[in-house]
Amino acid sequence: MIQPSDSPKISPKVEKDVEKEGHSESESETTPEKQLKESKSDGKASSVSPSQERKRKLETPEEEHANKHKKEKQEEERLKMQVLVSNFTEDQLNRYEMYRRAAFPKASIKRLMQSITKSSVSQNVVIAMSGIAKVFVGEVVEEALDIMEQWGESGPIHPKHLRESVRRLKHRNHLPNSKTKKVLFNT
Repeated sequence: MIQPSDSPKISPKVEKDVEKEGHSESESETTPEKQLKESKSDGKASSVSPSQERKRKLETPEEEHANKHKKEKQEEERLKMQVLVSNFTEDQLNRYEMYRRAAFPKASIKRLMQSITKSSVSQNVVIAMSGIAKVFVGEVVEEALDIMEQWGESGPIHPKHLRESVRRLKHRNHLPNSKTKKVLFNT
């Protein structure tokens, strides 16, 4: 197995992104067990609140095992991702960095959603919609690249490739068709 130290250097930005990707919010927070151990080792009073203490006592051994297994799996995924990124070519690394940085402006997404729904939209919904939009654009571009390959073309993607990509995705029912309405009953 290739170790990350054996492969070419990756930029610190990508390395931080990969590490962030592998750690969930729950891992970055201190658990009641850690807080209890730290407070005992310091000789100070426990900083664990009574509600946290009750929650810790209510966890069954099965839940503790499941949490431990989940953390191990996340760590394994993080290491796999780190090895993968460390083996990228320079071009792949640049493309990956651009992918990680790309995002739709949240203000524009919020404004669009509020104009459609005619009501206020929470920040979490805006973040989710922004992520969905990024995935959608990725699918359209991926299909456009496949079309270019089928047509034997190379170079940048042109609007004709994007239009054909959207047409094919609609044909496969991967996109909603907003212009035509389905007829329920034929008369």
